[in-house]
Amino acid sequence: MPVQEVFDLVVKHTCEVMPELDGHTFVATDSLRELGANSMDRAEIIMMTLEELSLTVPLVELAGANNIGELAKLIHDKS
Repeated sequence: MPVQEVFDLVVKHTCEVMPELDGHTFVATDSLRELGANSMDRAEIIMMTLEELSLTVPLVELAGANNIGELAKLIHDKS
């Protein structure tokens, strides 16, 4: 699966967890924290994405991502 598809999954799950962002145009440099996602929201978004991809990755391995693009790349690299 290309990185762009992983990015699209992260965006999809972000909108499910935070419906107020449904009209937002997401870019790779968007930070979930800056978009208003608290730590529980971020963990849920990541877990939903990993589950959809049937991946088991410790969240600590994804903690270094500074934005959605980096998160998608880290998840992509684990698949």
